Amino acid sequence: MKTSEFDFSLPENLIAQHPVEDRKSSRMLVVHKNTNVLEHKHFYDIIDYLKPGDVLVRNNTRVIPARLFGIKEITNAHVELLLLKNEGDIWECLVGNAKVVKLGTIINFNNGELKAKCIKVKDQGIRIMEMIYEGVFLEVLEKLGNVPLPPYIKEKLEDPEKYQTVYAKINGSAAAPTAGLHFTEEIFNKLEKKDVIIVDVTLHVGLGTFKPMDTEYVEEHIMHSEYYQMSKETADILNCAVNEKRRIITVGTTSTRTIESIYTKYNTFKECSGNTNIFIYPGYKWKVTNCIITNFHLPKSTLIMMISSFASKQLIFKAYEEAIKERYRFFSFGDSMFITNE
Repeated sequence: MKTSEFDFSLPENLIAQHPVEDRKSSRMLVVHKNTNVLEHKHFYDIIDYLKPGDVLVRNNTRVIPARLFGIKEITNAHVELLLLKNEGDIWECLVGNAKVVKLGTIINFNNGELKAKCIKVKDQGIRIMEMIYEGVFLEVLEKLGNVPLPPYIKEKLEDPEKYQTVYAKINGSAAAPTAGLHFTEEIFNKLEKKDVIIVDVTLHVGLGTFKPMDTEYVEEHIMHSEYYQMSKETADILNCAVNEKRRIITVGTTSTRTIESIYTKYNTFKECSGNTNIFIYPGYKWKVTNCIITNFHLPKSTLIMMISSFASKQLIFKAYEEAIKERYRFFSFGDSMFITNE
């Protein structure tokens, strides 16, 4: 299967540069995967498509200000770091101007308030950095770091909270789980009154969000690894839904990857944490996901491959053609799609 089969042409003016003022008022293309029917709605209509007993799974990760701009000691070369994942003060980073960052290189941020020392050099601009600072690292990062918006967003984001879901809780992502940006507390309150069960998982969005597919064939692509965790409470609720054949509806591809990874590994849900590099593309045997709420994804991305597997490539590309024709807004700050089995 060629990567080029998942390419499409998108007018640049359809790439959303800022979020809508009222999150829930974004448009929503409803894709009925069993009948191939498409409907044009708004996100607040999602309430009409969920029913009592459905379990809605959302990713409660929170984006950290993971982009840092610093100066290399001695040479004063400018270096940009994107923090991806960590174990304590040791961080895996994607480095701009990586050729100047060698083993032992020290980068200063804000005149040394924070320093990063390179302790390992990896391929494709990746470096392992030891952070040197005083106090609490996240407090230092909040002061010095920037929200790492995707490169296709050219406009400045005045309010960084617009790039967080209203339920963001666990710090650790380099990018937002953007399908969740459409939800408001009002929507959740209405869903709970309708007896829809809402559960959280955590998956910290990492390098793959920024790394383009560079293989000719889909099967040759090596998927990045991301950290996930699931609580016992969430696992019990999901197991009950599976046993009672109630629908499990995921908010975004990150929640989808999390629950499919765990069920694939254990053949059940359980309290657990770990790293997943699951790559879902056409031919994948779906385990537990019944419906997906998602955004419109980049051409030739692993994300459009995932949803092409969930519905069908033909239907998804038909939906994308319709969305372009109707001038939906695309990508992180764009409109939404609800792929349903009913």
